[in-house]
Amino acid sequence: MTSHLTLRRLLAFAMLALASLASAPANADPADIDAAARGVVRVIVIGRDGDEVFPISHGTGFAVNGETIVTNAHVLEPAIQDTRLSIGIVPSGGGEAVYGRVVSVSPRNDLALVTTTSPLRLPPLTLSGTAPGGSGAVTAIGYPMNVDQAQGLGEEDIFRAQPPVTSQGFLSGRRPSREFDTVLHTAPIARGNSGGPLVDSCGRVIGVNSFGAESQGTEAEFFFAVTMRELVPFLRANNITPQVNSLPCRSLADLEEDEREREERIRMAAQLQAEAEEEARAQRSAEIRRDIEYAIFDERSNMQFLALLAFIVLLAAVAYAHKAHRENDMRTRAIAGSIALVALVLCAIAWLARPSFSEVGDRLEQQLREEMEGEDSGVIDAPATNGALTCSLDMARSRVLGAPVDNLPLEWADGGCVNGRTQYGLTGADWSRTLVPANEEAVSVNRFDPDTGEYIVERYLLDREAMTAARAARAEYEAPACGAGEAAARQLGDRQGAILSLLPERPNERLVYNCDAASEAVAAGEE
Repeated sequence: MTSHLTLRRLLAFAMLALASLASAPANADPADIDAAARGVVRVIVIGRDGDEVFPISHGTGFAVNGETIVTNAHVLEPAIQDTRLSIGIVPSGGGEAVYGRVVSVSPRNDLALVTTTSPLRLPPLTLSGTAPGGSGAVTAIGYPMNVDQAQGLGEEDIFRAQPPVTSQGFLSGRRPSREFDTVLHTAPIARGNSGGPLVDSCGRVIGVNSFGAESQGTEAEFFFAVTMRELVPFLRANNITPQVNSLPCRSLADLEEDEREREERIRMAAQLQAEAEEEARAQRSAEIRRDIEYAIFDERSNMQFLALLAFIVLLAAVAYAHKAHRENDMRTRAIAGSIALVALVLCAIAWLARPSFSEVGDRLEQQLREEMEGEDSGVIDAPATNGALTCSLDMARSRVLGAPVDNLPLEWADGGCVNGRTQYGLTGADWSRTLVPANEEAVSVNRFDPDTGEYIVERYLLDREAMTAARAARAEYEAPACGAGEAAARQLGDRQGAILSLLPERPNERLVYNCDAASEAVAAGEE
């Protein structure tokens, strides 16, 4: 049995190893590019003739916070040289165009900052904290003029919200150009793309598109983007702390495949553990059975010896009584007879008291039950997931697009109360809270499993229309206060379903935390 089990273990681990070697990384979700595009704007240099406004030129920009936009210095150059010209910002996700104000210009590396004069609440793009390698897929996002011309867009159309154009290509290496650090790529850009982001497969900015290489028509076209080595110091010099992510770009498909393999490993490990425990129980049972059989054999031998000894005494007493009878010694005969009777009774008792081998099963069951009762303390060890918890981010199971909190304090109370003020909804046996902020274009679904201490935050980066629908669904109900009871928690879970039905199939970001009892209670803010 042991060799059989060992072979099964080796086969199981071999299957897992082959599965890991065979799995290939999946492509990143295109929704990340769409989410990044929602933070891209058209930057227009505007002329004025009386009450009439008209575009002089335009480029592209992207948000690094809700109201601050990065673009190229050469995009703003006409407005900087001529103070009669203005700067217009047209958001890609809808809404009215607003005027912009120049914050800073750095002609050396062709970077500039513009702030909006009216709130747009643009979703900021995340910057890649890892220097791009020599190759890899990239996407340029912007407003090329040749596409506008092909679509027949007039001057009025330029001021209306239009989705930016995305074009795919590959990195071709880093190289200093025009006295600043640039990355070379093949994602097609044209006039109007200047200042737009060059993003990786997760929608993180790896460069600011600036200019292209001249082509004679037969040569391959290459384009240059200002790298993060130039952009990040420029932003920080202007008191802007960008959202930077240095983690590898992984898709949810990658994570879900890894999660399936992880669950399969856990299942196989549990199966192997159960088989090992079963084997150990079988071995222990065999040992106990053997000990019981030896004990019964000893007990039978002892009782048989006692019966034999009593029988010998019986025979001797009978012989002595017979002799006394012949000698007419009545007193001796009576004593011998009494001894013979006692010996007979002892012999019968000893013989009948011998344990049967059929008792092996009963004794085995009883001893096993006693051992199990001795191991069971009678107290069920529940996970310590009540009270103050410290939740640590599991990077191997998370997909991170922004800048996450590595250690998240969380206070959980029975009934689904978080941090003493946020009531979670109950659907089946699952606790969750769907958050629809008023000032952020994202919906978060937070889930907590008090049995395992697992806390999951999933963020959906939505467009303006989807966010409007989510906010309308959220406005339809009032979340109950903490401690309102199970019925209120289940009602909240049902009402949150209206928002969940509006969300895409997959989130853009998934953060998985493992929570343990905290040494000190620290309340974490949650909307």
